[in-house]
Amino acid sequence: MSARSPGEMWYNGTNPALRSTFYMSYRILVINWRDIRNPDMGGAEVNFQEIFKRLVRREHRVTLLCSRHNRSFPEEEQIDGIRIVRRGNRYTFNYTVPVVYMREFKNSVDIVVEDCSKIPFYTPLYVRQPLFVMVHHLHGTSIYGDTLLPAALYVHFTEFLIPFFYRGVPFVAVSESTKNELVQKGLKAEDVEVVYNGVDHLNYTPDESVRSKSPLVVCVTRLKKYKGVHLLLHAMKKVLEEVPNARLVIAGSGNYEPELHRMVRRLGLNGCVEFAGFLANDQKMDLYRRAQVVVNPSAKEGWGLTVTEANACATPVVAAAVPGLVESVLDGETGFLYPHSDTEAMAKHIVRLLKDERLRKQLGMRSLEWSREFTWDRAVEKIEMTIERAATNRKERKKATG
Repeated sequence: MSARSPGEMWYNGTNPALRSTFYMSYRILVINWRDIRNPDMGGAEVNFQEIFKRLVRREHRVTLLCSRHNRSFPEEEQIDGIRIVRRGNRYTFNYTVPVVYMREFKNSVDIVVEDCSKIPFYTPLYVRQPLFVMVHHLHGTSIYGDTLLPAALYVHFTEFLIPFFYRGVPFVAVSESTKNELVQKGLKAEDVEVVYNGVDHLNYTPDESVRSKSPLVVCVTRLKKYKGVHLLLHAMKKVLEEVPNARLVIAGSGNYEPELHRMVRRLGLNGCVEFAGFLANDQKMDLYRRAQVVVNPSAKEGWGLTVTEANACATPVVAAAVPGLVESVLDGETGFLYPHSDTEAMAKHIVRLLKDERLRKQLGMRSLEWSREFTWDRAVEKIEMTIERAATNRKERKKATG
């Protein structure tokens, strides 16, 4: 992916003339597995929160229907003006959704938005309101390395069924990579629109005064096997041969964490690897600012939100050349890409950036410029247009069928 100007990537997301065309205030129901407070939340949940809290400010009424992580979470609360309704749990939620929708939302919402980034809810079978689907990435075959075989087969099969149940439904993908996956599954290209992630430029800003003076490598991710942190640990073993005082901070939580701790001990990395756990936004921003290099070793991403967040703090990124990341990282400009699983190549790029301060700063400045191409307000403009279009199309279909 080459660098593009804002005009090439977006229409002007701050155009008041565009905003004035949206005179309708909609009651929007969003269906997603998790909310922003869920300890397992990831980029999909950040994307949802940033976009839909801005839609609330634009006088839409937004309800999120999601699973309940455990009993300490209230069944209902408000976050950023969004009504959060928690029903079922992580194992039952996809079966709970149709029942809850029919009982609580069938006649009380105007638009339904399904987040289809985990397991599809097959909403076209029972939702009668205007509907569109948001997708960050499909698991595909990567799911087989991340969970038990029966669960992996189930997830893979549900993704296979998407084109049969969602034919003609508008989709929003966070990258061209994800759009291509959906088209390869059998959806029509004209039914899939790309709306890139944004970044909060008021909070994610550079501060060179806090930049680490010693070699600091950072990885911010959920600790799942497919995220590739185990590969980064092997690469760090090689990095230490060239940069003995290098340190790695891993921020995030997940079910693969115990294995990663064991791997640190086996590789003899105890003194140079720190697990920081799940971080709040301000803590995450501080870590990006201090880092000399951020690494994303994932086998797959929809876009790679942590890449753009790091770039907004003028920090270059080393990432695997996989779907999503090949778009968010400009190879040789905002960081470096390497073949996935190639720990030698990963280590080589990390070492190069740790040793070459001039190159690091050069890529950091280009990273900052690149990150400014992406704002949540631009994303919201496009989502609001999708909402309006979905509502209009439904009205036209009703007229056509009498």
